[in-house]
Amino acid sequence: MNIDTSPPRHTVLADGLLFPEGPLVDRSGDIWCVELRGGALCRISPEGQIERHVVSGAPNGLALDTNGDIWFCDSEHNEIRRFETATARVHSVAGSVDGHDLDAPNDLAFDAAGNLLFTCPGNSRQQPTGYVCCLSPNGAVRVIAAELLFPNGLAFAGDGARLYLAETYRTRVSYAAWNAASPHSLSLQACFETPGPIGPDGLAIDRQGRVHACLYSAGAVLIADADGNVQRSVPVPGGRPTNCAFDPRGRYGLLVTEAAKGTVLSFPDLGPGDAPFLGPRPAP
Repeated sequence: MNIDTSPPRHTVLADGLLFPEGPLVDRSGDIWCVELRGGALCRISPEGQIERHVVSGAPNGLALDTNGDIWFCDSEHNEIRRFETATARVHSVAGSVDGHDLDAPNDLAFDAAGNLLFTCPGNSRQQPTGYVCCLSPNGAVRVIAAELLFPNGLAFAGDGARLYLAETYRTRVSYAAWNAASPHSLSLQACFETPGPIGPDGLAIDRQGRVHACLYSAGAVLIADADGNVQRSVPVPGGRPTNCAFDPRGRYGLLVTEAAKGTVLSFPDLGPGDAPFLGPRPAP
């Protein structure tokens, strides 16, 4: 099978960021991302103005709730945290599972019922000690998949009945059926392999069910259909893509964060993708 490697047009929306990750577009059309090495959340206006909110730690991965607040992983504090956009206050939401501290949570996504799934890779580059957790709206945390080699990005497809997961050091993207009404376990199956030695990082799914996987060491976004047939490899300027997300309004197409130059890039001809599921409105 011939793989398309032609570079699509792109625009640099922001640069000079300290290891950006976790892009998303909020309901007002602003872009958010984290600065993993700057301990900050960044709001980027359509005009390119950057507003930084220092939250400390090592923020990574972002998700929205119905109140417009930002939920994120903190791999330094080993917590899931919530940034209250109206006040800029930060709240600790979860920090342990089965009596142990979370192990460097990395990326996260809400399902259609308000469950928050998140990855905990810890130091599982050589030994399969990484796992995936589910945080229910009532605050309970459970491990739903284990024995993974650096579980990283995760994303729901379409109606939320299928979840895709990146295992960075197994150089593989896997998938599992997901029932939001019974969020007890993941039965993962291999979808497609990726080049190494550092495999897939962040993931995004378009409306046709195609998986977009950021390949940090290969400097590209790999695009595969829902069955795992790789169709395209999109070169990313700077060469160190970390994560990606679709703009549900369609203005930016696929957003990609890139670490070497600290950029947020727009690939307007890729996509479109559905809006991500929103989390529950936090109690006052």
